[in-house]
Amino acid sequence: MKKSAHWIQKTHLFRRDEYECSACALRTDRPFKVCPNCGLPMKGSKYDPSWVDEMEAIDAILDD
Repeated sequence: MKKSAHWIQKTHLFRRDEYECSACALRTDRPFKVCPNCGLPMKGSKYDPSWVDEMEAIDAILDD
């Protein structure tokens, strides 16, 4: 059985989205069919709403 991984899409408020390999944690600005670092084929992606944590920090600073 061949091993595979997936991209974890991390969305941010004031930056571009980034994609992280679930196997080797490589971060890149776009998803590839094969991870350029570990060479594993990618089977889709998962969404990580990182922007929510960033928004909570901004709300705390602005006291909203």
